Amino acid sequence: MSNRDNRALLDSLRRPDGWFTIGLVLLVCATLAWSLDDALLVLGQDQLTDFLFWAAIGGAAVGLIGPLVGWGRWTTHLVGAMFAALLMPLLVGWAIEPSGGSLGFLFQTTTDEVVKAFSDLIIAQLLFTPAYGHHLLVLGLITWGTAQFASYATFGHRRPINAVVVIGLLLIANMSLTVRPQLTFMVIFSIASLFLLVRFHTLDEQADWLRRRIGDPTAISALYLRGGTVFIIAAITASLALTAGASSAPLAGAWTDVAARVVDWGQFLERYLPMPPNAKGPGPSFGGTSTIASTWNTGVAEQLRIDFPTKEDNPPFLAAVYYDKFQLRGWTVTDGAQVTPAASDDVLAGTAEDVTAEGRRTLVATITPTFARREIFTPGLPTSISSPIRLHLTTDGGYLTGIDRNISSDSYTVSTLVDATEAQGGMTQEQLRAAGTEYPEDVVTLYGKDAVPADAMGPESQKLLQQIVNDTPETDPYDIAASIERTLRDPNQFEYDTDLTNNRCDNPSVVECFALTRHGFCQYYASMMTIFLRELDIPARYVQGFLPGKPDPIGNSRTIRTEDAHAWVQAFFPGYGWIDFDPTGGPPRSGELTPIPSGAPVASGSPKPSRSASDIPERPERSDPQPGGGGAGPVQRNGGPPAGLFIGIAILLAVIVGSIAAVAWRRSPHGPESPNDVYGSVSRLATRLGFGPRPNQTVYEYAGALADELPMVRPELETVAQAKVEVAYGGRSLPDERLAALHAAHRRLRFQLFRLVPRRRGRKGRGRRR
Repeated sequence: MSNRDNRALLDSLRRPDGWFTIGLVLLVCATLAWSLDDALLVLGQDQLTDFLFWAAIGGAAVGLIGPLVGWGRWTTHLVGAMFAALLMPLLVGWAIEPSGGSLGFLFQTTTDEVVKAFSDLIIAQLLFTPAYGHHLLVLGLITWGTAQFASYATFGHRRPINAVVVIGLLLIANMSLTVRPQLTFMVIFSIASLFLLVRFHTLDEQADWLRRRIGDPTAISALYLRGGTVFIIAAITASLALTAGASSAPLAGAWTDVAARVVDWGQFLERYLPMPPNAKGPGPSFGGTSTIASTWNTGVAEQLRIDFPTKEDNPPFLAAVYYDKFQLRGWTVTDGAQVTPAASDDVLAGTAEDVTAEGRRTLVATITPTFARREIFTPGLPTSISSPIRLHLTTDGGYLTGIDRNISSDSYTVSTLVDATEAQGGMTQEQLRAAGTEYPEDVVTLYGKDAVPADAMGPESQKLLQQIVNDTPETDPYDIAASIERTLRDPNQFEYDTDLTNNRCDNPSVVECFALTRHGFCQYYASMMTIFLRELDIPARYVQGFLPGKPDPIGNSRTIRTEDAHAWVQAFFPGYGWIDFDPTGGPPRSGELTPIPSGAPVASGSPKPSRSASDIPERPERSDPQPGGGGAGPVQRNGGPPAGLFIGIAILLAVIVGSIAAVAWRRSPHGPESPNDVYGSVSRLATRLGFGPRPNQTVYEYAGALADELPMVRPELETVAQAKVEVAYGGRSLPDERLAALHAAHRRLRFQLFRLVPRRRGRKGRGRRR
């Protein structure tokens, strides 16, 4: 092998961080940013997360520069964290306000968003905040931190596999939580990662061949590159073919209660994390909190199977949770009592839900969940359930908020009471009209007008309710409820829409938003009707569960899918309990409520006249905005602390970052403790600058070669070389004064070695001319 070939090989070994490797690492990190951006994680708007690409580039740059200048792991990550804290608020502010502004304005924009979110979610304990800057900030920091870790793992630790594994896991997690096709990003990531691993493996093999002198090391580069390229093409092609053709699910049985656990975690975190409109999961979940988002999942994944002993042409809806507290952007349940009845007991005995069987018939159904879940679904008021359960009540002996059990996918049989036909003595419209308004006190307290938040209705919803009341000549609760239901189901007034990302409303209440936009899905319809009834002193509650699904071709079974998830309303009628109303219009569904027959006229059951629905008191406008409340306009950004404060904070952060960098540059950290460490640090830094030791060079020869390039630090190089030889080869222990001199030489060398940079460029030019 010629000297020219030796020099070319050594130059390539000294610069494993060449442009090709750097480009691969940047591509791997950028793929993560592109994947998160494509998932539309914030408000379904991709332009809001475009800055994630620059966050990935910034984090990767810090992870590259740290090893290049000789910083250790913790120094690099600390400096990177400081820069992220300084730059991320600016990028987020720029994303929120694309028109830009001063640095102080961008900082204040981000700060206002974060403070607003903290005030709404933590202090006021609301279910929703119109602020979204905190979501952007979290996503930006995750992207920056991941890219920084991956870059340092590659260039600092020389372990690209760590970078590939971490970013690959995040990519897979993001792909699994969105319905948007992201196979392209996985292909790009796989190609870049495989080439990166092949590149580092080639360098390791070249160095090993050179040390062992077992052949021409230059030949291995082309060999590995050709073989690696063939392998990558074959692997990617085979993977794509398998992805397109595979239809089995060999690991499906391994996931037992994972879906239910994910649902539990999701219900806890959904208030704090962005809710992407294209998210997917195990299916609809019904917990103690129901946050109303801007999209509704209409997938066809199977959720339940329900079997009846005889044919049911129009079975009732399957209720899961009964909500009593409206929180402007969602519903919660009262955290009351839990009761564990015996399997054979009448499950509602002793509770406020206990009703007589008069006018009702018994319906028996066997329900089989597709995956393990907690909720018990009941088509009617349950009398017995075959599985051990827990009743959740508003108080001891109070009203039902839900029924659950330990996480399981086992079938259970439930017996319920449902309305009988008119011929069987079932309930009629006339009976409900005559039910009166003598409501129990606890019903009024939990589900009446006092349970309506002050910001629940704005001018537009008040106007709509007044219009409905004026158009309803009757004043009894049933006719008013039927009129509200009829109005909301009118397609000329309201449009059923499962994607509201383009109909965004900044009002804190979904009721006012629905009145303004007239677009929504079942949660919007049901929320509006529930609040309208309460505003008119008619107790009502919001219910979520499933429609009964479509019947199977054979037998008395029905299959319930994701698209059958539904929300509806129950109004309270004295003597009859809770009566279902479904105000949601739109396309045909898998089930409708059985119409209540009109029946023969019945004398009024209450001497107390119903409240005149036309007499709706106006709610005064608030002069003191409450946390999380506000008008219908966008979030204002002209309040809060002055911009000068944030400019001062930015300057302070810059000073801190500069001070840390200066200290790390000069001392990093207080100097190594042994001559071997000092020599290794100097040689590594010189290697990154293109002047690493040759395999056949002694310590003194290498120090002399560096001294020829940098004569001004020859004494320091001689000090380091002599200490290295005496300790490593002579077995001596240096006194304290020699160690102090060694550390002083090391500090000077860390700065002066960067004079090699222009010489490295000249060396490249001479190599090309040869």
